[in-house]
Amino acid sequence: MSDLITYVILGIPFGCVYALMAVGLVLAYKTSGVFNLAFGAQAFLAAAVYYDVHVRHDWPVIPATVLAVGVISPLVGILLDRMLFRYLRTAAPMARLVTSLGLLVALPQLVVIWLGSGRTYGVTGIWTSDWTFGLWGKATTNDDSFYHFDFFGRHVIDGKQAAILVTTAFGVMGLTALFRWSAIGLRMRAVVESPRLSELAGVSSDRVSQFGWALSSMFAGLAGVLIAPSFAQLDPIGFTTLLVAAIAAAAFGGLRSIPLTVLGAVLLGVTQELLRGYLPQTSVIARNLEPALPFLALFLLLVFMPSLRRGRELADPLSGVDPPPPALAAFDRTETFTRMTRALGVVVVGTVVVLALTKFDSYWLGLITQGVVYSTIFLSITVITGMGGQISLSQAAFAGIGAFGTAQLAHELGLPVLLAIVIGAMIAALVGGLLAVPCLRLGGIYLSLGTLAFALMFENVIVPLHWVGGNVPPLPVERPSLGPLDFSGDRAFLLFCMAVFAIVAMLVIFVRRGTTGSFLGALRGSEVASESIGINPSRVKITAFALSAGIAGLGGGLYASYSHQAQAADYTYFYGFFWVVVVVTLGSRTVEGAVNAGMGLVLFPEFLKFAGLGPSWQFVFFGLGAVTYAKHPEGILESQKRASLAFFQRQFDRTRRRPPSDDEPPSDAVPVGAAGTVEPAGVES
Repeated sequence: MSDLITYVILGIPFGCVYALMAVGLVLAYKTSGVFNLAFGAQAFLAAAVYYDVHVRHDWPVIPATVLAVGVISPLVGILLDRMLFRYLRTAAPMARLVTSLGLLVALPQLVVIWLGSGRTYGVTGIWTSDWTFGLWGKATTNDDSFYHFDFFGRHVIDGKQAAILVTTAFGVMGLTALFRWSAIGLRMRAVVESPRLSELAGVSSDRVSQFGWALSSMFAGLAGVLIAPSFAQLDPIGFTTLLVAAIAAAAFGGLRSIPLTVLGAVLLGVTQELLRGYLPQTSVIARNLEPALPFLALFLLLVFMPSLRRGRELADPLSGVDPPPPALAAFDRTETFTRMTRALGVVVVGTVVVLALTKFDSYWLGLITQGVVYSTIFLSITVITGMGGQISLSQAAFAGIGAFGTAQLAHELGLPVLLAIVIGAMIAALVGGLLAVPCLRLGGIYLSLGTLAFALMFENVIVPLHWVGGNVPPLPVERPSLGPLDFSGDRAFLLFCMAVFAIVAMLVIFVRRGTTGSFLGALRGSEVASESIGINPSRVKITAFALSAGIAGLGGGLYASYSHQAQAADYTYFYGFFWVVVVVTLGSRTVEGAVNAGMGLVLFPEFLKFAGLGPSWQFVFFGLGAVTYAKHPEGILESQKRASLAFFQRQFDRTRRRPPSDDEPPSDAVPVGAAGTVEPAGVES
């Protein structure tokens, strides 16, 4: 009994921190319709500001907390609203999701660049830990500075935990009162339902949304400052875990109810502490289950909670008047211009291949090979995002399944590497199809959160297992061979990877032009309308998920063969974020976009190195590039192609309309008596 009470008491403060984050998420969602995945990054920023001024510059606790929570956090929220999310209120949910995903990638790296490469240890709480407080019982004294109370034994909370409890109680009660009994709370709910209709009623939607973003950002900053002392050092990974736990709590509250959100957060914190206390630490699964509990809870809530399955995403009823995204530039090109573009592409690709096979050294040859492999993996995003209109955050996990499957089959069972790569891709496709079955109930933001939960569970629970990826050192993977053809050499392996990419690219083009591609396009427009004409959404979605996962698994097997090993660090959940950001930034709807993304991923760091910038800047630039998705959902390069096409078309039209010379008749002059003309009366031809 005593141990149970101890674990419950220890779990409540962590649940309260989850509650602060979750309440901020719900607040932002209720006031702007945006599910802000960058919320963890905002908490990390506030914790970093608090650490910098309090630890590095010796500010007192109160001024440091006021600066981090009361000044910087709401200012960041206001800037995000004024510069980004204000213009996304009537945008598609996918555009809002991609924008927040880009911020999730970019903001933590900006903070890391600002903090520097030094260790960030020694974060202290806003209330000193030298004091401990009991809940019930008789007070006793150990010395002059420590106090505790007895209750079924000694169960106490320290100053950090007391600060979390008090802050959470006042914050939740104040926010509940704000929504129930204040005019601004009513206006905030009205703006969410429809900012346009609210404007007609005399409500300034811009001002209300700005207040909501500032308030929600304060909750994020407060949670970041309170949880920072619990980490060994400031690191964005810990705050991502905090974000997932907060999302699970928000899902428990249906993304609407603040009391249920707080209850879910506290239950999650207590359950996590109970698992830490009672599970045997000798078992790998038990040891990994405790930190993965938020991910598992999120997945189960998304799949089995009826309110989330029946609920719809917040959307403006008048957003249907907005025009659809433009078609691809290839549909507007003339046949002659298309032939010229293809010929130029063949020349460029041929030149790169010749240089790679004759002139490039091993370093640049390796970069080109990596680019081709990544391009193959990114074709999976072309299928699920570009064709299916869904954001999957588990593509790195599928690539990892292919890589680990290839390593295990080739090393442990002795299968040929090429056969192991193919079987690994099939295993990934099978897992993707099975994942699609429970995710069929989800859509939009909920589907993305479900795939995120799967990726985190895969990384934290499955990968550490010995029969998957828990081998130290990682299992070696050889280069493939096919009969007399040996691809062990770097140049031969590049040709092999290019051949695999060409086959997969033709498959993707075939699917896009075929029935499945047409069905996916119809589902992307309207699932209800698609069902009315006989399309089976379940079958199409499972096919898309399985195909996308299989392609990612194939690319993962290729990457393991390229690097000669399958290691977990190459397929973390963060790469799943980053890959999606890179592809949607450059273009997710075409094979060319996957190529640009793959090559850009490996060559852009070289440009940064030449410019004297560190590797973290690539995450910043690509992350901030994703915020352009709302304006250019086809991708930056696709929009530039459209602009270039329009420029050349104007030049061509201007040439056709050039003024005639002195000895040349006007283009609109018609010879007298020409066929099809009307002669003036009284004139004979």
